Amino acid sequence: MLTYLGAALPRFTSPAARLLALQCALRTDIRGHVRLPGGLLQGMRLRRNRELWLELAHAGWLALPDFRALPVQVRLLDAAVLDQAPGRRARCRAADWALRPLPLVLPAAAPALRLTALVLAAHTCARGEHSADMDILSRLCGHSPQQTGELLDRLVATRTLRAWQHNRDTDEVCWRLPEQQAQPCSAGLPGGHGVREL
Repeated sequence: MLTYLGAALPRFTSPAARLLALQCALRTDIRGHVRLPGGLLQGMRLRRNRELWLELAHAGWLALPDFRALPVQVRLLDAAVLDQAPGRRARCRAADWALRPLPLVLPAAAPALRLTALVLAAHTCARGEHSADMDILSRLCGHSPQQTGELLDRLVATRTLRAWQHNRDTDEVCWRLPEQQAQPCSAGLPGGHGVREL
């Protein structure tokens, strides 16, 4: 679903709007209608932020909801969202996971940092090595590669990541989680701190 949104939304859609769009896409019914409880929006710190809805409406992705009604009910305008796998039940589980994306759960954080952690969690495997192309990470996060690197540094500073490294030759970003012991990525990560470039 992150990949779908990376293509469906304008490149620099804000992280908060992307998080909102993700919850809408994962919670939609077969007709493209979504009901978002006030508690969900409040927990995401998006309840009173009409600018995000306007941003997604301006992109032609959804119709503006009636902001006075609770739960918020919205209609998605992009029919392609209904064709995304998996089915509705798995999407509901994914919507809940996206709020607390193990193993990269953050305490209260800005949307840009939460979205970056979510994208990394979606690309984190069970092995010690975790990697993705910088272009993919930055596109899914709605940032430039430089901004994505700064957010990865912040994840190291908050100890959400143990280390990360960007190999400019291959454009591969590797990262290590704090609980992992010295199991270096193929590019070789030094322990305990983020390394921005090779």
